[in-house]
Amino acid sequence: MEAFAEFLAGINDPFQRERTEEVFTWIINKYPNLNTEIKWKQPMFTDHGTFIIGFSVSKKHLAVAPESVTITHVEDDIVKAGYDYTKELIRIPWNGSVDYSLLEKMIEFNIWDKANCSTFWRK
Repeated sequence: MEAFAEFLAGINDPFQRERTEEVFTWIINKYPNLNTEIKWKQPMFTDHGTFIIGFSVSKKHLAVAPESVTITHVEDDIVKAGYDYTKELIRIPWNGSVDYSLLEKMIEFNIWDKANCSTFWRK
């Protein structure tokens, strides 16, 4: 969590900061082999130098960016969770709950699908 301390400290809303920290802590505990990094001023998790999942904070939501291939892979689950999304990110509203099973599906898929990936992003 050290890598994310400055990012978290920059979240002014205490509820948003706590919720974001809760999500990060869940990922760190569930996937201790993932690396925590800040790139492009955004917190993200990587595996053997390849991107797994990233986050950003806005006034209305926590944005999750798992790459478009992953969004397509879990699109039905995103719809079931009731989240708004684009081809590149999913918006988890602050006033709603976090669907951890959806986060798990995205992370597991990216770890599996990118096991032999030697680049940061998919090509």
